[in-house]
Amino acid sequence: MRAVETAGGVAHGVDLNQDLVTGLKNVVVAQLPDIPMRTGAYDGTYCVLTLEHIQDHQYLFAEASRVVKGEGVMVLVMNHPTWTAPGSTPITDYDGEILWRPGGYFTTGATSIPAGNGEVTFYHRPMSEILTSAAASGWRLVTMVEHPHHDLEDQAGIPRLLGCRWELTG
Repeated sequence: MRAVETAGGVAHGVDLNQDLVTGLKNVVVAQLPDIPMRTGAYDGTYCVLTLEHIQDHQYLFAEASRVVKGEGVMVLVMNHPTWTAPGSTPITDYDGEILWRPGGYFTTGATSIPAGNGEVTFYHRPMSEILTSAAASGWRLVTMVEHPHHDLEDQAGIPRLLGCRWELTG
């Protein structure tokens, strides 16, 4: 958001945590996938490392379609679905970084892991389900990038993040 504002644009955001939005303008504290914004009010939307934590991903795509006007864009960056599959397990490398061992990729489901004093839930769906759900809400995939692991030599050829850019088909 800061980059958009620095470039002269206007950005609005939705975040669950008030502490993370301190000092930002135009941010609504809310829980996705409910996007408390006007219909057709924006040229685009982006969602970073969030989709895998939202149980109803189809509703998120529909809400993003609702708030974006005309032939706007949506950008998503997420943990690669390989690592959110049921049965995936965290492993710790030599310097303490938590990595994942892949599980049942073609199975949908949820996995909760400890985080601080609570836990974080990852909702898994295979990439085909993500892409089909986006298309059902009027999004046309323009670009998909799978970002490889660069930190660990033995995982250099394994995707860690997935980025997608869609255009609204109207």
